[in-house]
Order: sequence, then C-alpha cells, then structure tokens
Amino acid sequence: MFTVKEIMTTPALSVKADRTIKETLDLLAEKRISGLPVVDNDNKVIGVISDTDIIRYAHQISVVPLSNLSGWVSPYADISDLATMRKGFKTLHTTTVDKVMTKKVFTIHQDADAADAAQLMNRRKINRIPVIDSDGKLVGIVTRSDMVQCMAKMK
Repeated sequence: MFTVKEIMTTPALSVKADRTIKETLDLLAEKRISGLPVVDNDNKVIGVISDTDIIRYAHQISVVPLSNLSGWVSPYADISDLATMRKGFKTLHTTTVDKVMTKKVFTIHQDADAADAAQLMNRRKINRIPVIDSDGKLVGIVTRSDMVQCMAKMK
C-alpha cells in the first residue's frame, strides 16, 4: 500500500485568504484545476476554495442568473441588463477568498495510508485533501486524479 506522501501532488498550489476571487479564478484557469487550499502566513491550511464555492457565491450575488448550482446559465434567464452583470462581476472579482472559501477543511498527514485518504474523500464527499506535515504546514495535495493514478499503479 502507498502512503499519502507517495501519491500526493507537490508542491501544492495554494492561495492566501486576502487574495481576490479574480486572482484565484486566474490561477484556477491557468493551472486547469478546480480548487486550492487556503493558507495563512505560516502556510497552515485554513480553508479550501473551489470552483463550486465560487459558482455558489456568484449565484448568491446574482452575477449571472443561473439555473442551478451546476453553474449553467439558464436559457430562460434574462441577461439583458449588462450594467447589472458588470457590477456583479466587479463585486465577484474584488471579493476576497475568505468570504467565499469553505472553512471546514479536512486535512491528512503525509505519512497516512493512501487508503485512509480515499476513505476520507469518499466519506466526506470531497474532491481534494490538503496534505500536512508534523508542524501542520501544507506540503502537498491529494486529488481524485491522484487517487486514480494510485489505483492504476496497484497490482
């Protein structure tokens, strides 16, 4: 069996809580990822921000009328008021990560079994787990993709 350290992605990209959603969106798009750990100045995990969190927030502030939390624009939505949409995007883009992130975060120690990470992801219905060291600092991340790679290596 593998340890978390053997399957995690390193280095883990992260974002600070005072960064804007625009900066976070740019990073997610550039790296083609769907979420990031949020860390404090000591590199300790204080949250997670995902595309789902951002879509949910955009829906709450009515940036674009969405049909549901899947994030798809409803074909019946009235998006004729471009000024309102621009204001909504400006609000979204200038909002800081700490206002949108998921604060209840599950982490796993780098020496844990990969099976424990898989079980945690399944039980908590989460797509990524920040990996920490003995000091509680972020050292990597385990994603669903990492789990698939791990399963492919098993004999």
